[in-house]
Amino acid sequence: MFLCSRKPVVYDLSSEKVTERIPILKECITIKQEDFVDQAIQWALGKVGSTEYRLRCLAFVEDAYEQGNRIEIFGGSNAKESADMYEAWRNTTTPPKGSFVFYDCSGLVQDEVKHWGHVGLCVGNDEVIHAWDKVRVDSYMEIENLKPAPGWTKPQYIGWVPIERILEGFHKKDWEQYD
Repeated sequence: MFLCSRKPVVYDLSSEKVTERIPILKECITIKQEDFVDQAIQWALGKVGSTEYRLRCLAFVEDAYEQGNRIEIFGGSNAKESADMYEAWRNTTTPPKGSFVFYDCSGLVQDEVKHWGHVGLCVGNDEVIHAWDKVRVDSYMEIENLKPAPGWTKPQYIGWVPIERILEGFHKKDWEQYD
């Protein structure tokens, strides 16, 4: 993916693993897809043990990419909506590093019971970092065995979404100005 104009244009450059070019003084610098993934994972791992994202799993994985890479991405308003929008059900094999891994579950949030879903970020080796009772790392299939909060159902694996789909339409953003 290149971003050298006001509107992102998507090109298939998977063999070159180039995901973005950013205009700087009329030049473009290249950022590799692995860099986006590694920076997101590094940011997320820095939150392990934190309860800051309890009941906010989608915000956590989006922040990993956004804060870790100074970009803004666009998804649904909750994990289940994002899973449906991204068609996560199409990819049910072992998730690759950097992918969003989605689960279906329902429960009570602010006096509303519905299918909110759950999502984590694959860090590789079948492991997912996610915000549950706290930010933690678990095997992507073991997440189905986690004890749900009172009034919640156990998460059921839906599938995963590749980094290329997650980054569609992203743009650069300086998050420090919002702190």
